[in-house]
Amino acid sequence: MPDNATTDLCSLTATQAVRLIRDGKLRPQDLTEAYLDRIAQREPSVRAFVHFDPAQVRAAAASAAPGPLQGIPVGIKDVLDTADMPSQYGSPIWTGWQPKADSAPVAWARAAGGVVVGKTVTTEFATRHPGPTRNPVNPAHTPGGSSSGSAAGVGAGLFPLAYGTQTAGSVIRPAAYCGVVGYKPTYGMISRIGMKIMSDSLDTIGVMARNVADCALFAGAVAARDLGDPDVRPDRAPRIGFCRSPSWPAAAPETQALWSRVATALGAAGASIVDRELPERFAALVEAHPIVMNAESARALGWEMAHRRDQLTPGLRERMEFGLNQPEAALRNAYAVFESTQQAFPDVLDGLDVLVTPSAPGEAPHGLDWTGDPAFNFIWTSLHVPCVTVPVGAGPNGLPLGIQIVGRRNDDRAVLAWAEWVRAALA
Repeated sequence: MPDNATTDLCSLTATQAVRLIRDGKLRPQDLTEAYLDRIAQREPSVRAFVHFDPAQVRAAAASAAPGPLQGIPVGIKDVLDTADMPSQYGSPIWTGWQPKADSAPVAWARAAGGVVVGKTVTTEFATRHPGPTRNPVNPAHTPGGSSSGSAAGVGAGLFPLAYGTQTAGSVIRPAAYCGVVGYKPTYGMISRIGMKIMSDSLDTIGVMARNVADCALFAGAVAARDLGDPDVRPDRAPRIGFCRSPSWPAAAPETQALWSRVATALGAAGASIVDRELPERFAALVEAHPIVMNAESARALGWEMAHRRDQLTPGLRERMEFGLNQPEAALRNAYAVFESTQQAFPDVLDGLDVLVTPSAPGEAPHGLDWTGDPAFNFIWTSLHVPCVTVPVGAGPNGLPLGIQIVGRRNDDRAVLAWAEWVRAALA
């Protein structure tokens, strides 16, 4: 146990808890029991889990492997297969489906010592129809999607680490709505083997936590990457490009006000601030992204479309029909837009360390029928670049707001470090 017996174990960061476990001051079982108590208190309201078995969790904690995540509870988005828990992908088509093997992300989390605490709610195939999860700050509002249960669970303190996936904005947006840190790595950094993939050109596995260092710890452990320690302050201030992006018309008043506050605060903290907009050609991603996403998803759901079409929600069926009906020329053009903008993006960052851009249009929308607009996310997903959202205050209804830090492909370590610098400057 920690030296201070009154410490709330659920308030520890993952990095703090790992250090205590390594030093013999905290048992994984005690950490697990603290989180099980928290789940008992808050899960009835938040509804983050689609599968949760306390006996499984206790057994996993007792046998946690030594490693960088030893004894740390991890929430698993239910599009990632698990050998000992159902994987149902947010669809009644797959109710009760039990895979025989862990997906690669789950396998590596366990190998690193992570304790799988349960499967978290996803929207239907990580695309359309929302599940029952509620925003932990205000249950009348959406937690975002498609990584609904993961974001809400971290926000409610049900687990300190969680997997999400992003095809448009499904890591960054829900993390921002729930007031936590979300990290979408460079495309492909975390293996997708064993994931219910929908869009092969876009789907990216990411992570969520309460701070940037925990995201670096988690992602680095499962991807075998040295992502550094974002808590170590760089020896200089960053050069930041403020990028409204082609999505700026979607910004709500609270985001427009946040924009000015953030620029002022980062400048006062020593950052070099310039406006840096994407060249005109990047606006083509507004049309290219949904064409690629829906065309690839429709092909990925080939079996479901052929044999269980009536069990897909009408909204998803409509999107899949849109994808299937795309002319070959339109799809070729959309892929060409992806390729040309990915190649051109390094020039956008010339002379800069990172871009700063909104994480979402504004606060989490009221109600649970819609998970929000990915307007400020799909461009960066299409570009395959790393992104981090950090919480920055609250909007007019008291719900969290976030700001997004975007960097060069495969420059994840630096993006995480600058994201923590930005967070600290805005705290």
